[in-house]
Amino acid sequence: MIDISERIGERFKNMSRDQIEAFQSEALPKTVAQAAKSPWFAAKFKEMGIEPGDIKSRDDVTRLPFTTKNDLRLSYPAQMLTVDPVDIIRMHTSSGTTGKPTAIFHTAQDVANWAELMARSLYLAGARPDDVFQNMSGYGLFTGGLGLHYGAERLGMWVIPAGPGNTARQILLIRDFHVTVIHATPSYAMHVAERMIAEGDDPRSLGIKIAALGAEPYTEEMRHKLQDLYGFKAMNSYGLSEMNGPGVAFECKYQNGMHIWEDSYLVEVINPDTLQPAAEGEVGELVLTTLRRTAMPLIRYRTRDLTRLITDECPCGCKHSRLSRFVGRSDDMLIIRGVNVFPSQIEEVLMRNKWLGGNYVIELTKSAALDQMNIKVELSKDGFDGTVETLRKLRGDLQRQLKEQIGFTAAVEVTEPGSLPASEGKAKRVVDLRS
Repeated sequence: MIDISERIGERFKNMSRDQIEAFQSEALPKTVAQAAKSPWFAAKFKEMGIEPGDIKSRDDVTRLPFTTKNDLRLSYPAQMLTVDPVDIIRMHTSSGTTGKPTAIFHTAQDVANWAELMARSLYLAGARPDDVFQNMSGYGLFTGGLGLHYGAERLGMWVIPAGPGNTARQILLIRDFHVTVIHATPSYAMHVAERMIAEGDDPRSLGIKIAALGAEPYTEEMRHKLQDLYGFKAMNSYGLSEMNGPGVAFECKYQNGMHIWEDSYLVEVINPDTLQPAAEGEVGELVLTTLRRTAMPLIRYRTRDLTRLITDECPCGCKHSRLSRFVGRSDDMLIIRGVNVFPSQIEEVLMRNKWLGGNYVIELTKSAALDQMNIKVELSKDGFDGTVETLRKLRGDLQRQLKEQIGFTAAVEVTEPGSLPASEGKAKRVVDLRS
């Protein structure tokens, strides 16, 4: 008999607000003391005149320094490590495509805690041990694959580690083994659906009940489109490799924000310009402190992700706060002709138009020193009547909607279905050719 309570950490999942805050006040001083064992944080605390014993409760968190992505690069490979290397059982690194990679270390207990968080998240979303789970995410140094895999196994699900790509085989496995839960990026889930439709198949015939979607930003409009195509519930999830990976926050069946596991992460939302706490309910940058990681605790990590904290009661009964849908990252905002634009604003408009498919690319160029935006988007297979007049009208309407959303006119290029590069992992939505 599977002991679900133990596998999903029910004692943490069902905490009251008082219990959560008491736990955090006990855990933060331990985390700071553990972090001080690393060369990096020992030097940082000394520089700021902080003794680990100065931190008595969760209320003292603002006395601590922020940690940034650049700090992780500067401390590479192991200046933030706090345990004997013999106790490490796993390491993940970033790709390093934008500079020196960052490395995150885990002890056996860290990996077990991560799996528990992931199992708890899947359970919250409605998955159960008798479900069959197909993981369409990449394995290896990327945390998405192994994170979901270990969590689904801990929950007791039948796991198919399909990995990304080979769409025909993905569909075969889902159908032959009666898969009920999948994990994929939103763009790849859209690609699979559009391929099935192009081949005269119906994504609803797969019988998938739940899709855990993440690893790239996507809009509520994209979620509705995927749910309509497949008939499943698309559950938002949030994670980042610096905080283990997936399993930091997950939606419950009410889909009204992602519950962030506050037994494992102390949450702050700050103004990214002033670094002061954002007003209650205001959008700001998410800052997280690990509370249960031993090998490499992180103090006040600036995620760059922009969101707001939802603290009112959720009908599901879970008392952990929720994160609203992310509006973007403080470092992925585009500045076009002096106007601030997030790619999600554009996707929101595109997905409202049923005559368009789910794949698109935003291309940025310059013309006589003026920024130009060209949005390439695919037609839906059954999107319009095929006449040039209709296409001209639809494109004009789309340009008007986009201008209302972003404040300037963008060029729109409508292409044939399947003509834009398909993504099997994280989709590359913006191509900046201005420099």
